[in-house]
Amino acid sequence: MSMIQLDSKDIHLLTLLQKDSQKSALELSETLGMSASQIGRRRQRLETEGFIESYPCRLNAKKLGVNVQAFIQIQTESQTGDTHRLVKQLTNTQPEIVAAWTLTGEADYIFRVFCTDLSALNNLIQNVLLPHPSIGRVQSQIVMDQMKDETALPLPNRR
Repeated sequence: MSMIQLDSKDIHLLTLLQKDSQKSALELSETLGMSASQIGRRRQRLETEGFIESYPCRLNAKKLGVNVQAFIQIQTESQTGDTHRLVKQLTNTQPEIVAAWTLTGEADYIFRVFCTDLSALNNLIQNVLLPHPSIGRVQSQIVMDQMKDETALPLPNRR
């Protein structure tokens, strides 16, 4: 698959859409110095070519009563295809687990979780994760203060 070239207008458009994907083509055209129809065509091309995957909606956890955020490192009992499948299945069935990654190093996985309170976090760890047959060790870190939470990717500068 060949790398599709992005020009400076594409990069600028992607940068603006990462900050606010609700902006209309007309609003974007003023910033980019292009017509709204040109913006619309570029945006559609970027979607079609897979540069834009989706337009997420970010919710305010505190307003929703989800007051505890934590990262949980998981070490598995073994490292097999079945273990990975079972851990993946676990992440897909627990709504508190909002993101999960496989890792190199001491931990095999790390989960980002949001819970209503410490009791709910404790329940997740004690009654869901620790009894799971694939999980050997669990280590959690509770987020005290969130300094930055960006979903925007760094984009190359194109002149």
